[in-house]
Amino acid sequence: MRELIINSSKSEDMFSKIQTCMQGELIKDCGESVLTFINTVGKGSLRTIDFNWGISLIDCDMKLAEEAKIVFDTKDLAPIEFIFISKGYFKYSENNTDEYTRLEQFQNTIISHKRNAEKTFMFPKDEHLKINFIRVNRQEYLQKKNNNVSQLNQLLVSLFNDSDGEATYQHGGSFSLKIADEIKLLNDVDTTCGMLRSLSLEGRLYLILSLQLLEHKNFEENMNLPEAISKDDILKIHKLTTYILEHISDTVTITSLSAESGLSPKKLQIGFKILYSKTVNEYVRQLKLEISKDYLKNTDLSVSEIVYAIGIKSRSYFSKIFFEAYGILPTDYRKHLKNKNASIR
Repeated sequence: MRELIINSSKSEDMFSKIQTCMQGELIKDCGESVLTFINTVGKGSLRTIDFNWGISLIDCDMKLAEEAKIVFDTKDLAPIEFIFISKGYFKYSENNTDEYTRLEQFQNTIISHKRNAEKTFMFPKDEHLKINFIRVNRQEYLQKKNNNVSQLNQLLVSLFNDSDGEATYQHGGSFSLKIADEIKLLNDVDTTCGMLRSLSLEGRLYLILSLQLLEHKNFEENMNLPEAISKDDILKIHKLTTYILEHISDTVTITSLSAESGLSPKKLQIGFKILYSKTVNEYVRQLKLEISKDYLKNTDLSVSEIVYAIGIKSRSYFSKIFFEAYGILPTDYRKHLKNKNASIR
């Protein structure tokens, strides 16, 4: 087992230590630090970005060849960490005990440990891990104008105002594919280095943070109905989203999705409502519309051909729901894009 002790909560110091341990290459560019490695330790990458008001992002995409233990032993006031695992799992403990909490895929987790207490992350070997950490330095964030921390529930208000680090907190909340989708979009931001990229990343990060705070609120108020859907159900619904995409030209119904997943229609509706805040039909329709926009923008297919490609039988119905969603007809949307491109040239 590979073990690493980190004595600072600053991203730059942490990454310097991790680089030494992982024997990787660290590249800094446009405010981002990216560590990549492929060796006997394993293969993968880690990225960190610091934003204003004490907000920072660390994400990793890796597969380790041996178990790794990272112990954070620092006198600093611990950040509040919002953790989301898109793939795999890892374990967490406080005070470096042998009692670990397993943090699960798609589960919204919030942790903060006491000042002077050791925090340990245990990462498994031979497991593909995709993990997103949003870290909030509470003292810096409270200096932000209109931070509105007082509008959070009492648990988080007291945590943000715990300037002495006297409290420990751990929230293992509900499972959310909506957060998983937003994190995927965060990782897919492909704007080249510069202001557009930094703004896109920061905007996505704040959206994810707001969804994690909303999940916490709903969980504490018993609004997520976690007993109504299991982890296995979550994974089945996650697979269904790929199935829907691959069969977008077909007529996808609750009945066909039920047969594909083995979940009852009622369970599907509950799951999509909890995870995506949409019914099954609303989710499928939105996906078809998003794909149609991509076709209108990037292909020469006629509107009738696009309607067929996304599995909608009526062109008039397609125009109607497209207008309801985007406030413009499909033909006008394409004209607008062409005029815009012509003006750029």
